Amino acid sequence: MDLSQSFAISASGLDAEKTRLHIISNNLANVESTRTTEGGPYRRRDVIFRATPTTRGSFEEALVSNIKNTYLGVQVEKIVVDERPFKLVFQPQHPDANADGYVEYPNVNALEEMVNMMSALRSYEANVTALNATKNMALKTLEIGR
Repeated sequence: MDLSQSFAISASGLDAEKTRLHIISNNLANVESTRTTEGGPYRRRDVIFRATPTTRGSFEEALVSNIKNTYLGVQVEKIVVDERPFKLVFQPQHPDANADGYVEYPNVNALEEMVNMMSALRSYEANVTALNATKNMALKTLEIGR
């Protein structure tokens, strides 16, 4: 594996985790949003990742036939909307209350989002560490030539 492949793999992980953190922050920002442009309360979103080859060959080919020079990166496959039901809270004075006095709040759990954020931050840090290790290997390789 050459160093550029190592950089590409770490960079793909950094980009994917950046997108994940962005979606998590949107979820946290809208934890109390009862109105959206689509109508109704905000719906939680989640990111789906997919492993991708950074060179020829697919992931399955690499597993089955042990093809050399197949390095995997990661990319965001899609952003999905969570279809769990909204939280109903009895607040008859709220402007968005229904006829029975209940308000639909987003299906966002702040605690769950904070755990997801910590996980995404740890993954981001791991990719930065791998990137720095690759950089240090490249610098040590250059020192051999002195």
